[in-house]
Amino acid sequence: MKVLIVYYSTYGNTYKMALEIAEGVKLVAGAEPVIRTVPELIPEEIISSREDIRKGKEMQKHIPLVSLEDFREAGAIAFGTPTRFGVVSAQLKNQIDKLTPLWLERALEGKPAGIFVSTSTPHGGQEMTVFSLLPAILHLGMIFVGVPYSVKELFYTKGGGSPYGPGHLAGPDNLREIDEEERAILRAFGKRLAEIGLKLQKT
Repeated sequence: MKVLIVYYSTYGNTYKMALEIAEGVKLVAGAEPVIRTVPELIPEEIISSREDIRKGKEMQKHIPLVSLEDFREAGAIAFGTPTRFGVVSAQLKNQIDKLTPLWLERALEGKPAGIFVSTSTPHGGQEMTVFSLLPAILHLGMIFVGVPYSVKELFYTKGGGSPYGPGHLAGPDNLREIDEEERAILRAFGKRLAEIGLKLQKT
């Protein structure tokens, strides 16, 4: 079963989160992570004028763009986004807005899905960003998956992560690396998503 990890990342932080989720998926026999990104909407002249954005793009240049077939084939899906003023990024939302053909087919109904987010500041809207994307997941007929408190790192994480989904605190310069608690939550999330996907997989 394929677990699609589809994300948008400007500086590379959400991309690094996707890699950790993939490691969690790999812990589950019969599950295979598939990492995909979405089209960029930032004008090229802005990207070329910013060294930090250029570095982020270079880091993930090998990641293919997601296709409708990727969504169709997946048994479970993780959506990743940086927060943008407390809501999902325009780039990921733009991709979700293109899922109408699959909605008409009911192709995503019954599939488990979760959300992971990164922010620059501790109160930058990690939980609100999850909630901003949740209506779309429910409209598509998917089953929302969070992170239970059996993942003990939720009790003492000083970076990101909540019962609603993994999070990462990237810092005001977007250079803070994923810490051990965040990593544990990300991998537990990937593992849980894969396990639930296998349980729900249609025979």
